[in-house]
Amino acid sequence: MSTTHTAPEPLGPGPAGRVARAVAGARRRRLDWVLVGTVLALTGIGALLLAAATYEPGHPESPLAYLERHLLHVAVAVAVGAAVAFVDHRKPRAYAPVVFALSAVLLALVLSPLGQVVNGSRSWVALGPVQLQPSEFAKGALVLMIAVLLGEPRDGETAPTSRDVLFSLAALAVPLGLVMLQPDLGTGMVVGTTYLAMLALSGAPLRWILALLGCGAAAGFSVWWFGLLKSYQLARFTSFLDPSADPRGTGYNATQAMNAVGSGGISGSGLFQGQLTAGRFVPEQHTDFIFTVAGEELGFVGGIAVIGLLALMLLRILRIAAGCEQPYGRLVCVGVAAWFAFQSFINIGMTLGITPITGIPLPFVSYGGSATIANMAAVGLVLGVNARDRGFE
Repeated sequence: MSTTHTAPEPLGPGPAGRVARAVAGARRRRLDWVLVGTVLALTGIGALLLAAATYEPGHPESPLAYLERHLLHVAVAVAVGAAVAFVDHRKPRAYAPVVFALSAVLLALVLSPLGQVVNGSRSWVALGPVQLQPSEFAKGALVLMIAVLLGEPRDGETAPTSRDVLFSLAALAVPLGLVMLQPDLGTGMVVGTTYLAMLALSGAPLRWILALLGCGAAAGFSVWWFGLLKSYQLARFTSFLDPSADPRGTGYNATQAMNAVGSGGISGSGLFQGQLTAGRFVPEQHTDFIFTVAGEELGFVGGIAVIGLLALMLLRILRIAAGCEQPYGRLVCVGVAAWFAFQSFINIGMTLGITPITGIPLPFVSYGGSATIANMAAVGLVLGVNARDRGFE
């Protein structure tokens, strides 16, 4: 008995064919499911903490209006992250200059009449009914651009040259300068730290790294010496050193944050049971101070769980970086890891009184549409780097 084997029909150009090709491409890629699960777990915990922080029975829209908007942001963010993860790995690299230019335009719009001032910083732009925080997207755009400039040595070179470093510094100056004009010192610190981490691990000449560290120290001293900080920025640093110096102003935020975290004890008061959280004693507890909700309502155990998940996420990203064969992919992972690590340290640290209050959200946990989408897109970039081929040929 003979058996006739028929060749599979080619995938057509229609919607069904495109879906089939996308699924086939996804199967060829190797997702890091531990990283995916960790990010989703952090997002889920963030949604619970947000619900506890913003629950308002008499709200005109809904008692959980913030949570409902946040879940919409998460849905969009997951879709964006998945699209970035499954797209051909050459496309983000090829379009890096375009993405970088668009992010710069958005940052410039913040300084135009379209910009909106929130908490003393002009960080938002209104495009019709949509409000964006361009500095969040600028972080990912910078990671892509620096990875291209430092991760693709010219023929005959094995590491970035001084010329490459100069080009990368020019690229850094664009978002950093526009962010500092807002002014947004916290985001400026994130951008600068991310760049330094990528430069240090790119193989660039050591003299550049030492020179930049020296310039950074000199710039910080000059800002302090000549009194260039805004009054609210100076107050934040003063309250960090001595919260009692302004007990009803910036010192109040730091004191109430530490009180909330400390009141949770080992196991916490339980979700929706925190007195300080329910009384809104901690300002911005759904964004910058979301960790105080974890400390009060989930206690030491819950706080350690959040920190553990953040640490696991960073370890998985660095594991992917260590397995990259090409400098570009490795630098993308390093940039994303540095971005998330620095933000997490500063955000959690300011609730514990060990870092100044700078208004930086906690990745995947804090409320915020722009930050959530930008963070998910960054994870998508890392997952794309972890494609099965790993060689970016």
